[in-house]
Amino acid sequence: MAKYEVNKAAVEYARGLIEARQYVLDSDWGEVQPDAEAQNAFLDKHGWEQYALWHLGLTVGPNDETKARHAFVYGDFRRVHRTGLIACVYRAAEWRHKDVELAAHDLLQQLDAKSGLEPSSD
Repeated sequence: MAKYEVNKAAVEYARGLIEARQYVLDSDWGEVQPDAEAQNAFLDKHGWEQYALWHLGLTVGPNDETKARHAFVYGDFRRVHRTGLIACVYRAAEWRHKDVELAAHDLLQQLDAKSGLEPSSD
């Protein structure tokens, strides 16, 4: 199984986007997450450094300038998606990548607080 480390620069970038209210609260992540074509277009225009900022995990081993190095995308290259963060939490928890799971969870809590989503009283 691949090992991942938290991409601290991406976490800080996501925090900044959330503070700037650059987020989507309700989306179908399966439909809006960047596909290979969108990833390639973004890379062509912005390069690897900016591409990395949209991934909460870095795969241990692959070179920095490869898609294999970047994991746990959380946005559409413009905004943070709440459903993208939920997907990151879920996938990281499922495969026991605790540090990435907790980073995504913390971002989700920040987004919910910033957007005014109240916790359920159930």
